[in-house]
Amino acid sequence: MAQRKRFNQLPPRSRALIIVGATVQIVLQGIALRDLKNRPVDQVNGPKKAWAAASFINYFGPIAYLAVGRKKK
Repeated sequence: MAQRKRFNQLPPRSRALIIVGATVQIVLQGIALRDLKNRPVDQVNGPKKAWAAASFINYFGPIAYLAVGRKKK
């Protein structure tokens, strides 16, 4: 069985990819949560609490909210 590596033992490229991926996830979630907070209830497809919870599902949740959770103005 392969020994698990710590983050600082990974090659620089792998560390950079992990950091970029985490940053993208955090930015997407921030955009989704901010939009959800500021959008009136009648402009959201479904319950706001459900979309807020879904935004914590990696990548899929925020993208799903931004794609189908908002009603068109």
